[in-house]
Amino acid sequence: MAIQRVASKWEKTKALNKREHITPYIPDTRQYSLAQLQDMLGTYEMIYIKPDCGTYGIGVMCVEILRDEINENTAPQFNLKFGTESEIHPNIEELHKSIKEKIGAKTYLIQKGISLLTYRRRKFDIRALVQKTPHNTWETTAFIGRVAAPQKIVTNHHSGGTVQPIEELLGFHLTPSQFSSLYKEMKNIGVQVASQLSRKYPRLKEIGLDLAIDEQHRIWILEVNTKPALFPFKWLQDKSIYKKVRRYAVAYGRLKPAK
Repeated sequence: MAIQRVASKWEKTKALNKREHITPYIPDTRQYSLAQLQDMLGTYEMIYIKPDCGTYGIGVMCVEILRDEINENTAPQFNLKFGTESEIHPNIEELHKSIKEKIGAKTYLIQKGISLLTYRRRKFDIRALVQKTPHNTWETTAFIGRVAAPQKIVTNHHSGGTVQPIEELLGFHLTPSQFSSLYKEMKNIGVQVASQLSRKYPRLKEIGLDLAIDEQHRIWILEVNTKPALFPFKWLQDKSIYKKVRRYAVAYGRLKPAK
């Protein structure tokens, strides 16, 4: 039986928002439109715009509000970032026009921006891998940190991001007891998300959960990938982690047994 994959971020978000224990971890996410752009920028200082069906961070944009701190009566401007480029727009209508030129007829989402923690002045997030065990239960088997390339707004490897152990990244921000507590919470979130999604998509066997940690050390679910890359976990110093990842993946048919 084939492993189930779900491309639409919107469908996955709707499924997760049906579980009240998961909803607090999900940033405000809506389908893109001018009305939603206006409403979101009236509520948040930073937003992300991303394709509903997309991978590797391709097509992701970020908008930040620029305010004149000296003259509060001056109308704000809007900084649109994409790749390593940026544009300044004087109003939301001009911003929307530029965004529409970039996205065309594709379906896009708009999401509250999270101020990520940084590592050596570069933003990072965390990929959690959640897998079906040989006993048909869910387990969060591995974590790896993803550090954005300089000037980039996404952390993906394909966009120049690099990987680091989460202990190193979070060690700059958390005490050992805080790290232990956050680690347990992330493991629990992974299992809850996979369990909830598998109610709607019963042939799921694995998910990659992109988690952001904000400056208040709160955990946010940025998105869920139903065909997560496994190779980054080979780079972890603790080789027993990838051995388990591979063993589970072989058991549910993602990988072939080693010869």
